[in-house]
Amino acid sequence: MTTVGFIGSGNIGATVARLAVAAGYEVVLSNSRGPETLAGLAGELGSRARAATAAEAAAAGDLVVVSVPFKAHRDLPVSELAGKVVLDTNNYYPQRDGHVAEIDDGSLTSAEYEQRHLGGARLVKVFNNIYFRHLAALARPAGAADRTALTIAGDDPAANRAVTEFLDATGYDTVEVGPLAESWRVQPDEPAYGAPFGAFDNPDGTPASAETIRAAVAAAQRST
Repeated sequence: MTTVGFIGSGNIGATVARLAVAAGYEVVLSNSRGPETLAGLAGELGSRARAATAAEAAAAGDLVVVSVPFKAHRDLPVSELAGKVVLDTNNYYPQRDGHVAEIDDGSLTSAEYEQRHLGGARLVKVFNNIYFRHLAALARPAGAADRTALTIAGDDPAANRAVTEFLDATGYDTVEVGPLAESWRVQPDEPAYGAPFGAFDNPDGTPASAETIRAAVAAAQRST
């Protein structure tokens, strides 16, 4: 049985955990406040879920979802994440995270910057451009006419395949954006960020096909 570790169990993390459990995965939840604060979520998810520390969740996961503010990435358990497929949901917001010169001048994407810190982890950018309520509402079985596609970006083909399989199992098709260097195409303020999945005030969202997502990705214009 594949286990998915979670470092950060807020809106996106908890939503992905619910989708994972519904698809038959085991999940290990963690946050910055301690396992005891996740008793309610773990209880809701049932026997396939347990709460742990971030290091324990990283060690236990075949896949590890990292859903923490970008500025907190330096607190991630680097040694436990070495060799792991890391699903990075983070976005860089300088007004929250502080300015990083290499991201601001376009030398690196936030995903490349985080990958550099994590070293041996195999990072794949995913879930960063969809509202958590839409993520919960738009999952569909494979082959559904109104199935939505989510973007991924990553440098490791095997890691990309593993994340594509996870998305398929949890209700989504995949559009590959390219390597981490191209992940700017799905960052905040780009056409593929949020808008294809519907307005925030509509919790049901709007299904977005792979064709729709590819068009939004192609329309991105880098400002730096």
